[in-house]
Amino acid sequence: MQSILDEIAQQMAQSAEKGKVASYIPQLAKIDPNQFAISVALPNGETYSAGCAQTTFSIQSVSKVFTLTLALGKLGEAIWSRVGREPSGDPFNSIVQLEHEHGKPRNPFINAGAIAIADIIMQGHKPKESLAEIVQFIRFLANDESIVIDEKVARSEVETGTRNASLAYFMASFGHFENDVQAVLGTYFHHCSIAMNTHQLATAGLFLAHNGINPTTGYAVVSPQRAKRINALMLMCGHYDGSGEFAFRVGLPGKSGVGGGILAIAPGKASIAVWSPGLDVIGNSKLGTEALELFASKTGWSVFGD
Repeated sequence: MQSILDEIAQQMAQSAEKGKVASYIPQLAKIDPNQFAISVALPNGETYSAGCAQTTFSIQSVSKVFTLTLALGKLGEAIWSRVGREPSGDPFNSIVQLEHEHGKPRNPFINAGAIAIADIIMQGHKPKESLAEIVQFIRFLANDESIVIDEKVARSEVETGTRNASLAYFMASFGHFENDVQAVLGTYFHHCSIAMNTHQLATAGLFLAHNGINPTTGYAVVSPQRAKRINALMLMCGHYDGSGEFAFRVGLPGKSGVGGGILAIAPGKASIAVWSPGLDVIGNSKLGTEALELFASKTGWSVFGD
């Protein structure tokens, strides 16, 4: 495994085209795109890494996997009355479908859907309390108490998040919110600003590769059926309007973020995290996607076969 990762990291370092960082969030625009990391966490406790796997980055929309898991634990299957389970086919911050579908987001991984999930998690609590719950949950999954929110990124998101605010107020106009809109937005912006490295992120995703059980603690995070369904949503919706292309090329459930991170799951085998801040035109990590495609090819771990 280590030789595979070393080879992938070397190949990514030689790539001439690394994509472009997310310039619309000023703090992310400052990040050097010439960085790459990959980590693989196995259910037996072994973890392998290559590249700058100890460098933390803003996980952005990868956090939506963990907030969805929390919301399912709080509300169960009732959350599907608030958010759908279908691919969007539109950009992650599109408002078009919300109008056609009366304020119900198409899935929990587009921005509108994740904002609705944040509203579900809050249940009348203040953003500070809700964020503490989200961060503590991720720390528990990663078995690492050092994970924190990058406050500089969070402030940058708040200052430039007018499109997300529009999505939230539009949903609220249909009566879909139970909490104050600004409080929900604050929770959303801050959970997207959680900073992790690929080692931590791969470890945090292990429960989805192990029938819902965190193998490092033996704790059942979710039922096997729920783990399967979260993986299915990641495969169908985890890369926005590039989800079909990611499934075609990589063949693994995955969730991307505009910070350049991707969490991918090989069910029954491993949790894989990659990071490279340069994005493709859709907003997914360019080298991260290429690395996972190469990884799936070398390991034969695509869910669709060797």
